[in-house]
Amino acid sequence: MSTNKIHIALVGNPNSGKTSLFNNLTGLNQKVGNFPGVTVDKKTGDWRLSTELTAELIDLPGSYSLYPRRADEWVSYKVLMNQDKEVRADVVIVVADASTLKRNLLFVSQIIDLKVPVVLALTMMDVARKKDIIIDLKGLERELGVPVVPVNPRKNKGIELLKKTVEETAQQRYRPPAFDFIPNKNLASAAVTEVKELLPQLSDYAAIHHLINHESFDLSNTMQDQIEHIEQKNNVQHTKIQAEEIMQRYQRIKQIVQTSITEVSPVKKQLIAEKLDRVLLHKVWGYAILLTVLFLLFQSVFWIAQYPMDMIELFFLKASTWFSSWLPESMLTDLFVNGVLAGLSGIFVFVPQIMILFGLITILEETGYMARIGFLTDKVMRKVGLNGKSVMPMISGFACAVPAIMSVRNIENQKERLLTILVTPLMSCSARLPVYTILIALVIPGDYVLGFLSLQGLVMMGLYIFSVVIALVVSYIAKRFIKIKEKSFFILELPLYRHPRYKNVLFTMIEKAKIFVFDAGKVIMVISLLLWALSSYGPKENMQAVHTKYDQLIVSNPQQSAVLEKEKQTALLQNSFAGQMGKYIEPVIAPLGYDWKIGIALITSFAAREVFVGTMATLYSVDSDGSDEQTLRQKMHAAVKKDGTKVYTLATGVSLMLFYLLAMQCMSTLAVVKRETKSWKWPVIQLVYMTGLAYLFSLIAYQLLK
Repeated sequence: MSTNKIHIALVGNPNSGKTSLFNNLTGLNQKVGNFPGVTVDKKTGDWRLSTELTAELIDLPGSYSLYPRRADEWVSYKVLMNQDKEVRADVVIVVADASTLKRNLLFVSQIIDLKVPVVLALTMMDVARKKDIIIDLKGLERELGVPVVPVNPRKNKGIELLKKTVEETAQQRYRPPAFDFIPNKNLASAAVTEVKELLPQLSDYAAIHHLINHESFDLSNTMQDQIEHIEQKNNVQHTKIQAEEIMQRYQRIKQIVQTSITEVSPVKKQLIAEKLDRVLLHKVWGYAILLTVLFLLFQSVFWIAQYPMDMIELFFLKASTWFSSWLPESMLTDLFVNGVLAGLSGIFVFVPQIMILFGLITILEETGYMARIGFLTDKVMRKVGLNGKSVMPMISGFACAVPAIMSVRNIENQKERLLTILVTPLMSCSARLPVYTILIALVIPGDYVLGFLSLQGLVMMGLYIFSVVIALVVSYIAKRFIKIKEKSFFILELPLYRHPRYKNVLFTMIEKAKIFVFDAGKVIMVISLLLWALSSYGPKENMQAVHTKYDQLIVSNPQQSAVLEKEKQTALLQNSFAGQMGKYIEPVIAPLGYDWKIGIALITSFAAREVFVGTMATLYSVDSDGSDEQTLRQKMHAAVKKDGTKVYTLATGVSLMLFYLLAMQCMSTLAVVKRETKSWKWPVIQLVYMTGLAYLFSLIAYQLLK
């Protein structure tokens, strides 16, 4: 405390408003890392309490009780039990939802009995009022023995009082209550007494947890043996103690609710949320509405993004033309125009679509509808070996498979967790979006069905739905090969419907765009520049032979110089290192309808799928003599094979879309799967089965449509 900096742990049930409070208190002073030894995100932030005192606020994962089941609950548990070497909390702020206080008080009461400095922050007071719930704050403080502060982080209410209360608690003006919430010694009295003789700093309740979970605590071998001896000597039964404790706590909570919480109306007010859920979670209408929402989502990606995309594309086209005419002909000019500008164009042209997609997904999360999707689809998920909790990682997979796979830690069942990891990369992530967009624009007409439904939007939606169907089929098959027998239950708290916070939506859109531009963009630029080099240079004898041949033809046929110059650029590209790579795999991919240029894109895309567009931009720029003013889509549309037929026909376009939909072309995803499963076995299985599926479906599609 002498350093004028304290550490505060922020805990609470999921959907209690904890994250909103954390964001309000820390603002932009946030950092994200990982807790040591586990792949669980750690969010920390600086919070100034007063001129003399600052705090590091640690946002711990949401928990329902002090009996952890998931990896993230263990993180919170160890911090609260002072078993985390990296995180030591001087004060604990417990966030509780005032509108469902009875349920939240279980976790609150357990933390109080640890005898740590606690402040209870009550959120959702406005929702409680709508439910005609009145809370006697002073009475609740008296019953619990800890300070209670109502807060509304959305409207910045109660924050100053919370600051003052936390500071006073840190300065020990508020002390942990002398009485226990329930008589903990009654649960295992003799054993508790003996543990406290070994560790006198523990409360009675903390001693019980040492008896139950000491194997997971950071204790010396001697201490472990002594506690194990006490546990066996007193025949401590973990399940019985937990059941008795929960029953006693709820009896005490019931008394507190009767004295400190009143309902103004004897008949519970029917909330709008309940009426909405009757429709949105209906066994027929619920699915119809879900499909409608998804349809509008993907239609909007085309409707709204088309204009800014056209403007960005036109800007880079004009920039390339201007620099080509202004700069002297040289290798550096070629590198800048056909390498740097082409790569940047492949990055920025898709930023509008990525921002719109993430913005709309964030709105679904903010309103509370995303959780309903999980509830609605649980029954379907169970039939294929998953459960409703698998929906959230899979939906997140529409954005990016890496954080989506990391989020499967919330799934307690080992088999369901592994199945979710295996199928999540099949979901059409945002990296595939640029590929879909350019291919749909090339081979799907811009027509409207019924006069208002974009055919291109319908195809886009079809690709996303197809990815979900394939994921479910793969899971159904894979569940028969994974021999893990473990029952699971799906418990999900449905959050209240809320108006989206458009500030958060805008912040998410900007952040995701920045991530795409600076993270994916770096990969695209490196690949683009490397590809420019591979496309511009080749074996000296081959390249020299092409130059000699066409220079002679141009001299002897000056009237055909423009055509011959274009043929020369194509021949140089074919004989370059990149061209030879594409030619090498062309026999394998020819049955799919692909030429050697697409082969190059398939190779480079294994670094990241979105590199496809940058690769095409570089290849078709290098293939050009720099005099034409065509966009990438126009160049790809005009591309022809040796026999004069178009490269990008409907058959080739659909085949290529299916390949990118199904293939595992993401090294980052393979790395994170290895980290989560702690084995190379599962990433290798993913790489093999997804590549095999991609080839099979692409082959079938091309052969049927050609």
